[in-house]
Amino acid sequence: MTFVPPPSEPPLPPLTLTSLPLFPLGTVLYPGGMLSLRVFEVRYLDMVRKCQQAGAPFGVVALTSGQEVRQAGAAPEQFHDAGTLANIAEIDTSHPGLIVLRAEGSARFRIVRRHLLPHGLWVADIEQMPPDVPLPVPEDLRNTAAALEQVLARLRHRGADDPSSLPDPTPEQLDDCGWVANRWCELLPVPLDLKQQLMQLDSPLLRLELVGDVLERTGIAP
Repeated sequence: MTFVPPPSEPPLPPLTLTSLPLFPLGTVLYPGGMLSLRVFEVRYLDMVRKCQQAGAPFGVVALTSGQEVRQAGAAPEQFHDAGTLANIAEIDTSHPGLIVLRAEGSARFRIVRRHLLPHGLWVADIEQMPPDVPLPVPEDLRNTAAALEQVLARLRHRGADDPSSLPDPTPEQLDDCGWVANRWCELLPVPLDLKQQLMQLDSPLLRLELVGDVLERTGIAP
């Protein structure tokens, strides 16, 4: 008798979103990261209000050229094809013409199609990228997790500009490759393009290994 294995389930197609509003910024948002914004441009004020009312995210993408604030006669912004969904966690609309908010990064995504609306807002059809697979930090990278815990504690003690953006990590978070790598990527003073490349890596272990190399070269972690 010949054993015939059952047919494997076809892979699930990536989850897609249509007409996601985009916020091109000079930063890279990572899953689990916090982002503070002061919004005053009309195109983004309207976007934020609609996202808040619908309980929907917007997409944060890193600029490759152009400025965060549009100037008269300037060319449209150019930005990377991969970004991170941002969910509004806190919002203050008490000041006329200004919204102050904090958003938390969730899923990573790739842009399938993009479109610039007449009033200057970018929207895109996207597909979500696979989330990081939970992986324990290997023994040879434990120093990166220990150094991260120490750095976060020092920053909170010294009183950072936005102390609420600095997490007080749990043991479970400090033993997760993706979480440790992402928090280091937010803190390290490395070029924006490198932050983008690290965010797009599918392997959280490889991301943490590359972070470990940077920490070793800079002497931050032994």
